[in-house]
Amino acid sequence: MNAIIIFLIGIAALVVGYVTYGKWLADQWGVDPSRPTPSHTMEDGLDYCPAKAPVLMGHHFSSIAGAGPINGPIQAAVFGWVPVLLWVLIGGIFFGAVHDFGALFASIRHKGQSIGEVVADTMGGKAKRMFLVFAYLTLLLVVAAFASIVANTFMATFRADGSVDYAASASNASTAIISLLFIVLAILFGFFVYRKNASLLLSTILGIVGIVVIIAIGLNWHPLYLSNSTWMIVLGAYILVASVTPVWILLQPRDYLSSFLLYFMMAVAAVGIVGASLMGQSHLDIPAFTGFKDTLYADNGFTQGTSLGYMFPALFVTIACGAISGFHSLVASGTTAKQINTEKDARPIAYGAMLIESALAVISLIAVGYVWSSFKTGQVITPTVVFATGISKMCAAIPFLKGAESVIFTMLVLAVSVFCLTSLDTATRLARYIFQEFFLEPGQVWQEATGWRKIVTNPVVATLITVVCGILLGMHGYANIWPLFGAANQLLAALGLLTVATWLGKIGKNNKMFLFPMAFMLVVTITSLVLTLKGKIVELSAQATGWAIAMSVLDVLLIILAVVLAIDGVRTLLAEHKEKSEAAA
Repeated sequence: MNAIIIFLIGIAALVVGYVTYGKWLADQWGVDPSRPTPSHTMEDGLDYCPAKAPVLMGHHFSSIAGAGPINGPIQAAVFGWVPVLLWVLIGGIFFGAVHDFGALFASIRHKGQSIGEVVADTMGGKAKRMFLVFAYLTLLLVVAAFASIVANTFMATFRADGSVDYAASASNASTAIISLLFIVLAILFGFFVYRKNASLLLSTILGIVGIVVIIAIGLNWHPLYLSNSTWMIVLGAYILVASVTPVWILLQPRDYLSSFLLYFMMAVAAVGIVGASLMGQSHLDIPAFTGFKDTLYADNGFTQGTSLGYMFPALFVTIACGAISGFHSLVASGTTAKQINTEKDARPIAYGAMLIESALAVISLIAVGYVWSSFKTGQVITPTVVFATGISKMCAAIPFLKGAESVIFTMLVLAVSVFCLTSLDTATRLARYIFQEFFLEPGQVWQEATGWRKIVTNPVVATLITVVCGILLGMHGYANIWPLFGAANQLLAALGLLTVATWLGKIGKNNKMFLFPMAFMLVVTITSLVLTLKGKIVELSAQATGWAIAMSVLDVLLIILAVVLAIDGVRTLLAEHKEKSEAAA
């Protein structure tokens, strides 16, 4: 298969989906640009703060992207390019973008509060508390997984005698120092734009120049060579501070500027794909379909890695952010809804950002297909490295970029690292919101609470509890967290679809577009969690470690919460349908 064909099919489908289906959804739900949004009616300068559409798009996109649309398609490529492409396109247009758009719209209409408040509005306070517990546990897994990913990207390599291997550590050290300088740049950007009313266009231009400067500095000066555990502690301290500061200081400007790295990454990928095609070097060796089971150690000739098992449910859980992700509903209803300037921005920011992420997933599929022979033999297997290797090699096929392969590779790795960092502190802020919401009465702020509730809902205390739990989980490593996170994240998406569907039904709007995606994701994710639990039981029978016991208990808790919430939601939907039928009769 030729890379350019997959690329063009993917982009065309996503554009058509946005123009047609996205507009139809906005019309069906009654999106009203004249209606005041929470960022204006509840502005507090901390969390509720109107943002210019391009800035908020940058924040939202950077927060939801992370490593998901890169890791998922590359890992799932063991099933072939056809299943991956179909799920990314169908899932992105009809599942993920509908989920994200619906969650943002519902939150806007609920004073910018989390999707948990929508649950309370439709299914009651008890269901809300169960949903908040489920969402909080999922976010702890997000914090743990992404903190571990970032620490692995930053950490130094040590020799057997304990000394630093500077040659092997240089790339990671560069990524670390550039990421830290990027935070300083973002703070300066936010100060001048939001406190000195500097021109957004001029500030953006200077910001992009600043990105180039700090990259040049980081490539030539990188003095920090720290261990994985040290970086985990540093990251914990960073997200503690970042998650309690006003959004205009760091969250908005950093995410806005980091979005340009992602746009750059996608532009470079597009140039590489088109250029390699023009040079006649864009053939992909990846099979169209390898079978319904991932025979990693046998038929496909793989020598390294872990088998994903059967395509159902593995494909639909492994590819999350590129098709549908529950984390997106928490971002949309947690930070984006509090900053959106007008309801007309909801479609491009929520529906549009999801489809851009699907486009990135298509590019990731092309990248792994281009280095398929190296991937299947285990020479290049880490998703970030697979992505950067595939795209940089395609760019190297273009004569005038042949000498820039290593520079492009480094910048692509940096971009992925930056997105993981943005997702990390966004997830921490969201977890803080949910933690506070669980202990507060509807509409109550933490200053109005009394006794121990006022203490635990204090933003610093709530964030500290989240950071400590997340970092301790992350100390066990990304590989031990990701399997459970994947299923929990997708199950959260199913619950998000169910919640928005019940709310739309309650206010008399069309909710039929949610029903099949919701039912499908419930079946997929509960099946995956049960299989994960089965594996943990086998592990416990061999060796009952504390970690295995804790993960098994968490797995069971997630299943119970999801099943109870699903039953409540379906009961509510049926009751709404019965009321409509009786009214019509």
